Amino acid sequence: MSRIGKKPVELKKGVEVEIQNGIIKVIGPKGELTQPYDSRIKIKVENNQVLLTRDSNEKQVRALHGLYRSLIQNMVNGVTEGYTKKLEIVGVGYRAELKGRGLQLSLGYSHQIFFIPPKEVKIEVPAPTSIVISGIDKQLVGQVAAKIRSFRPPEPYKGKGIKYEGEQIIRKAGKTAGK
Repeated sequence: MSRIGKKPVELKKGVEVEIQNGIIKVIGPKGELTQPYDSRIKIKVENNQVLLTRDSNEKQVRALHGLYRSLIQNMVNGVTEGYTKKLEIVGVGYRAELKGRGLQLSLGYSHQIFFIPPKEVKIEVPAPTSIVISGIDKQLVGQVAAKIRSFRPPEPYKGKGIKYEGEQIIRKAGKTAGK
């Protein structure tokens, strides 16, 4: 059995799980999330836990066993606590600001970049050089953070660009290092 898949998912207070027609729905205080799942994985809810089992021992089914357990755990955490990603902007003149629901970025290009996030994700700009992305869907929060970072990824010489909070940028020596 999968070591991850056989662990039960503990349901926190105020979380409900509904399973019907190949779709699992998790409802909590912050919202609800749905996820389709493979019929080869059996999911049942009992004693405030979600248990996953599988019928066959094929390699793909074993992989799906752990995957769906992790997805359900992320859904339960999302509807109770939510997820956040923090980005830092490094560079002279680089900044971000909110314009309505969108995010306006000045990143050293000849134009400003205007990014409109999905409605499930909330973006905050506590300072002109930091961005906080939050939401209940872990995958969507990470995808939005990666998209914003892709507008100006950090470069290895001066470290300018958009980076995740706490990310270590491997720096290279410039041309003057050889002299």
